[in-house]
Amino acid sequence: MAATKDYAERVYAGVLGKIIGVYLGRPFEGWTYEKIMATLGEVRYYVHERLEKPLIVTDDDISGTLTFIRALEDYGYDPAITAAQIGQTWLNYLIEQRTVLWWGGMGNSTEHTAYLRLKQGIAAPRSGSTQMNSRVVAEQIGGQIFIDGWAMVSPGEPDRAAELARRAASVSHDGEGVYGAQVVAAIESLAFVESDIDKLIDRAVTYIPKESVIYRMIADIREWHAKEKDWHKARRNLAGSYGYDKYGGNCHMVPNHGLIIFSLLYGEDSFQKTLMVVNTGGWDTDCNSGNVGCIMGIKNGLAGIDAGPDWRGPVADRLFLPTADGGRAVTDAVTEAYRLVNAGRALEGKPPEAPKNGARYHFELPGSIQGFRVEDSAECRATAVLENVKGGSRSGKRSLAIRYHHVAPGRSARVGVDTFIPPDAENMGGYALMASPSVYSGQRISASVLGDPKNAAPIICTLYLKIYQRGGGRMLVRGPSAAAAPGAWHDFAWTVPLTDGAPISEVGFELSSGAGASGSLYVDYLRWDGTPETPLTGEAKNMEPWQKAWVNGVSKFVTWKDPCAVSQNEGTGLLITGCREWKDYELSAILDSSRATAGGIGVRVQGMRRYYALMGERAGKVRLIKELDGTRVLAEADLKGDPDAAHVFRLRVAASLLTASVDGETLFEVEDRERPLTEGAAAVLSTEGYTAFSNVEIKP
Repeated sequence: MAATKDYAERVYAGVLGKIIGVYLGRPFEGWTYEKIMATLGEVRYYVHERLEKPLIVTDDDISGTLTFIRALEDYGYDPAITAAQIGQTWLNYLIEQRTVLWWGGMGNSTEHTAYLRLKQGIAAPRSGSTQMNSRVVAEQIGGQIFIDGWAMVSPGEPDRAAELARRAASVSHDGEGVYGAQVVAAIESLAFVESDIDKLIDRAVTYIPKESVIYRMIADIREWHAKEKDWHKARRNLAGSYGYDKYGGNCHMVPNHGLIIFSLLYGEDSFQKTLMVVNTGGWDTDCNSGNVGCIMGIKNGLAGIDAGPDWRGPVADRLFLPTADGGRAVTDAVTEAYRLVNAGRALEGKPPEAPKNGARYHFELPGSIQGFRVEDSAECRATAVLENVKGGSRSGKRSLAIRYHHVAPGRSARVGVDTFIPPDAENMGGYALMASPSVYSGQRISASVLGDPKNAAPIICTLYLKIYQRGGGRMLVRGPSAAAAPGAWHDFAWTVPLTDGAPISEVGFELSSGAGASGSLYVDYLRWDGTPETPLTGEAKNMEPWQKAWVNGVSKFVTWKDPCAVSQNEGTGLLITGCREWKDYELSAILDSSRATAGGIGVRVQGMRRYYALMGERAGKVRLIKELDGTRVLAEADLKGDPDAAHVFRLRVAASLLTASVDGETLFEVEDRERPLTEGAAAVLSTEGYTAFSNVEIKP
């Protein structure tokens, strides 16, 4: 690995640069340069409020970048991973018509076209080929916008980055649509070890054919830059020679790749100015801005981002990843950065980094607050400010400082982090956000806090949860409290109480005092562990809270009946809840699949095509199956009792042993030692038909 010692910090800066760039350019995506200049002028900071749009949104640029790279984890961090395996990752994590992509239809949306090819059994790279889909479709922008992760796992290794980018982009693209991806990946990989833009471009273009349009265009842009220092004037050359009118489709690679190179040259090595140029330049602003932000983040690090206006404060590390892995949908830039870092380390045969013994929230990267926010409500009338600081930690180097002011009777302060879809993201529009909570009843929350030695008096610190309620709104549930004395540590441990299946949307700290108090409290870490013990369903009333916690991968989720049901038109659909981190547990449910070809329950579910399932078939059979790059039947038996009646299905996983029962009778005990699935969420499944279900429960 050719990375410097600050590898994790540089990856974090790259992820931050990516999401900042996307959030900056998203509100005016698709606008022309002329409209941007007339309406906004040069775009030097976030404009979402001016355009009355949210800042933190779901977006394919972010979701695709941080999802398709998971092929490495799923296929054992093999540097020889194939395009076909990356294509399988698409099929596993995407939910058709619902997550990540713009589902614009065959021949209109390049990614949707590729997905349909994959679904038809046409493996990558043929799924994205010109021969299969046409040159226009194959050379749109998508190969570039999803590519940053392959560079961040290849720091200082441009040969590997460009080759991985080629394979990943070829799932959906070909020709210029792949060449642009290779150039971006090579630049980003080299940016870990080289800061000169010209040298980065010099090396990056060696990975693409000299006769390609992108190679020629880059040479032209560099010539214009040498002759014309006014970027507005130089942009006319780019638009005149390589503009949208020269290429077909909705969002072609060539013009947008040109703007990326153009902005890097005219940005004068400034994070802010480079983003200004690429965003003011128009066309696919969020895509181009995301790539440029990532490049500049890696190259100049956190200091480069922090040199300009406050890019990081409004974002607070927050991002959404809506996929079939719902427990990871509400996440943050630090968490995702460490996933990339550890993938990069695994490619080199190195052990993973796990700050503070793997704590979910550890604040070890400078300036990180990992999605924590101060509550602004009538209930919390005391003020507080969050700051990442050195010290305040027994197990690391940094902590989250809560600077509270004027806490007094009736004036508390709350600082929390989203663990599920927050209220302000429920109706954001655009790309859908489906998710499962990341914390459940029965799990154990632990945290450690330190009262600032300079505090004049103790501050009462209380752990709390917020839970979605029937009929709307969220209920506050307080947990253990401690008087954090000046200079004293306190460790919290709290078993999450039962919520009757309602999703937990927030975890945090409430600060209160019997007298007036101002000061600082340092949060060393916050984590939760263990297997849930809770019902996962409740009463079947339309839009009950528990229903929100299921990621919908079926044709129809029937919620107005009791019991509820899933209906699948074609193939097998999954209704999924839970987290990838769940390992050993027992799942049970009452199922009636008499109107389906088969129906059942799934454990260690890692997406739409990676799971174990106990399936009852209308033909009178019960099968234990493993879905992993195809379907494998691990065991089968006759279904006893009335096939048209409901039955109690139970499936237990412990290490490599699976134990299955129906109506209390154990049918199978099977060891799976061939590429076993070791962790994953829970699901209800239905194959081509209607499966009713109730009383879904999980326990250790």
